[in-house]
Amino acid sequence: MSVYQVLTVPNEILRGKALPVKEINAGVLRVLDNMRDTMYAADGVGLAAPQIGISKRIIVVDIGDNLLELINPEILMQEDSQLGSEGCLSVPGIVGRVNRAKKVQVKGLDRNGQELNLEAVDLLAKVLQHEIDHLEGVLFIDKATETRTE
Repeated sequence: MSVYQVLTVPNEILRGKALPVKEINAGVLRVLDNMRDTMYAADGVGLAAPQIGISKRIIVVDIGDNLLELINPEILMQEDSQLGSEGCLSVPGIVGRVNRAKKVQVKGLDRNGQELNLEAVDLLAKVLQHEIDHLEGVLFIDKATETRTE
């Protein structure tokens, strides 16, 4: 597939609210494949479609155990909190401390249109929240209690 250039701040697409996917078709599947390839090529653990210039509610995540693809993801529940360090492919060279839920319940569709409901904790919960924030035009630097250059 293709590796896309990851958009960086201050690109305006990163600040827009992504549109829901109405139909899973060949174009959406191609976007998922390209997002996966782009995330792996950039050594990322997550990527949202707006980061490659596509204003659609699609994310891919892989924290090391397996690839998770979610179309139209929503956070249904958040529990507890964790303060941790975050970076972002769209905000190169900056790291910040962000307070996120320690446990989340997320629903969305997989590439076959099947509904997925999953509970995630710790790192996976943090990455899911980070990527879903991208779909709302929110960057980790908006929530960071402190930032530093790296």
